[in-house]
Amino acid sequence: MREGVKLEPILEGDDRERGLRPGTPNVAGIVGFAKAVELLSEDDSMRMRRLRDELIESLLAIPDSHLNGPRRQNRLCNNVNVSFRYVEGEAILMHLDLKGLVVNSGSACYSQKLEPSHVIRAIGGTLEESHSSTRLSLSKWTTKEDVTYATETVKQVVETLRAQSPLARRAYQKK
Repeated sequence: MREGVKLEPILEGDDRERGLRPGTPNVAGIVGFAKAVELLSEDDSMRMRRLRDELIESLLAIPDSHLNGPRRQNRLCNNVNVSFRYVEGEAILMHLDLKGLVVNSGSACYSQKLEPSHVIRAIGGTLEESHSSTRLSLSKWTTKEDVTYATETVKQVVETLRAQSPLARRAYQKK
């Protein structure tokens, strides 16, 4: 916490964690995270970055798509979050799940609620973009074939859902 920043505690309790929350640090979680970082090499990160950038470019080739967040710099090496106009993120999620792709709608701050992503809104996304966002994550084990499959499958699902959407039909008839 930066010097001079004043925060109010959300929960009452003991004075640990600078008096901001009760409890003790999650030692097992800290040790597990440290081991995960140790197992990831710089080569792994660079390979994920290349695959991430390829995935982003491929998904942005889908008409009326929008990347949420920065393009290359200041973006996690394994994170892709794209909004697809005229399609609900939750619908994309369910269709992709049936095709073996595990994705999430909205931000990495998972929520069980069907509310627009506050994170997408906070970075300047519109209400529609926050409702239509889809997050894909890569791992150390993601392959180029995985990226190709994901791209082709997302494109197919988005096209299918747009064909069913009266909003999309009206918008594309005007173009």
